Amino acid sequence: MIQPQLIVQRDDWNSLLQRLPTPHILQSWEWGDFKQATTGWTPERFAYRDQSGEIVAAAGILTRRIGFFAVMYVPKGPVMDFTKTEIREAIFDHLQGLARRRRVIWLKIDPDIPAATGIPDYPDSDRPDTPNPHGQAVIQSLRQRGWRFSSSQVQFRSTLMLDLSESTDEILAGMSQSTRRKIRKAEKSGVVVREADLSRDNDLKTLYDLYNITGDRQDFVIRPLEYYREAWTRFQEAGLAHALIAEMDGKALAGLVLYHIGNRVWYFYGMSSSEQRDLQPNYTLQWNVIQWAKANHYQAYDWWGAPDIFSEDDPMWGVYRFKDGFGGKVVRWIGAWDFAPYPVLYSLYERVLPVLLKGVYRVKKN
Repeated sequence: MIQPQLIVQRDDWNSLLQRLPTPHILQSWEWGDFKQATTGWTPERFAYRDQSGEIVAAAGILTRRIGFFAVMYVPKGPVMDFTKTEIREAIFDHLQGLARRRRVIWLKIDPDIPAATGIPDYPDSDRPDTPNPHGQAVIQSLRQRGWRFSSSQVQFRSTLMLDLSESTDEILAGMSQSTRRKIRKAEKSGVVVREADLSRDNDLKTLYDLYNITGDRQDFVIRPLEYYREAWTRFQEAGLAHALIAEMDGKALAGLVLYHIGNRVWYFYGMSSSEQRDLQPNYTLQWNVIQWAKANHYQAYDWWGAPDIFSEDDPMWGVYRFKDGFGGKVVRWIGAWDFAPYPVLYSLYERVLPVLLKGVYRVKKN
């Protein structure tokens, strides 16, 4: 019998989370608090104990009210050993029961379990499409339970994963020749990488200004500075984020912000100036990340995002090629799945919400 327990202390939660297989930064206490402070989601955290009292799973749940109803989301969770069928099914039972009792429109999960590795339908790929049997078993279980593959995929469904248990020489050998050359060029040109202290307004503003430049260049929306103060500083103060700045003669050329928990590091935010890009500061930044992560005994570097369709027409193709140059394995997650206790209400929500959002975007544009 698996028993759920509501966890209300930050240290208790993060500690138990890190003892479970593949904990994710989006399941951390800080992420729930961050989403509450910036977007209005209400977090709560459940740990699950087996008959011996051992904690075998965890689910950090976000809830948001929509009029008389609500929606629930377990970002990159629940966290557990998905190969243990009895535990997995018990957790699904609890989450479904919770969704019914609370009369939510939908409950969304997107656990960090691979559906497959490799690149599907890509000519001359040296990374063949290889289904993951455990991930496929989870997909089958969800379908049998009536879950639906979500039309709203909140997180990236694909990523590149670099194995940090390999030696530095092995990691370098796994990089493309072009990537190794650009790392050497940045170092020989005098680009220096230093750690950034996000509690210092100067470093925070430097990274934010670089991120604004990057957003303008790549045409994506940047939020106000206070949003990133929450997103970056809160995590660094908790020991869950690491920031770096690449400089030339004291002038910032590029930067990044990493998250880390358990044995994994995630590359969430990267930013760079439009000046002196030929010095390749982003390449030496990433090489410094790899060295730092290895020195701190992390086992995997998650590049956080790759195309869903591996085609040169995909808008992420350029970013993917940059990441791919450092080596690593393509991992395709099972994605987000929705449980709808009230199918008619869910169908209405799925039909009406896109129309409402389209109207909102049209008003904003005009």
